[in-house]
Amino acid sequence: MAASIERVVTSGTFSLDGQDFDVDNNVWLVGDDREVLVVDPAHDARAVLAAVGDRSVVAVACTHGHNDHVNAAVEVASATGAPVLINPEDRHLWDVAHPGRAPDGELVDGAELTVAGLTLRVLATPGHSWGSVSLHVPELTAVLTGDTLFQGGPGATGRSFSDFPTIIASIRDRLLTLPAETVVHTGHGDTTTIGAEAPHLQEWIDRGH
Repeated sequence: MAASIERVVTSGTFSLDGQDFDVDNNVWLVGDDREVLVVDPAHDARAVLAAVGDRSVVAVACTHGHNDHVNAAVEVASATGAPVLINPEDRHLWDVAHPGRAPDGELVDGAELTVAGLTLRVLATPGHSWGSVSLHVPELTAVLTGDTLFQGGPGATGRSFSDFPTIIASIRDRLLTLPAETVVHTGHGDTTTIGAEAPHLQEWIDRGH
């Protein structure tokens, strides 16, 4: 099959600042029928591995360190032999979910990942967490934004290690500059496009969250 982006939805608990939330997460598989990159494996490693099937996993990439985006990462990596990658600014969050097991590599701004003939460029998009990143896939006219940009606005910033002006700057300067037709694959909920979200930037700034 041609290279594409597949979604697996898993359900579990997001925990931060002493609070627990029931959440549905989007896990993304970027690749073809031979190899994939797994993005944000959450909650249910078996479901993710079932979707991978017999394909090779080139890496497990985490857009940020919140437990609901990394809690299945080690199990998926162990089952497939793939390295786990995360921005070092979120190492403190990673360590809460996986104490004693360091990630295998870093997702830093401007770095590139390759899978199935595609190039994914890492965009630093802090704000939801200090180390949040997005993955731009120009060949598929797509970007995977984790919890930085959703349909309807930015990700939450009213928690530890987050900041609203920072996420607004990330969205304005790193994401809304992408082509309008770029499909936004989010960490939770429905996909959207850069063109659909861009006109609402001032509304988000005015409401302050």
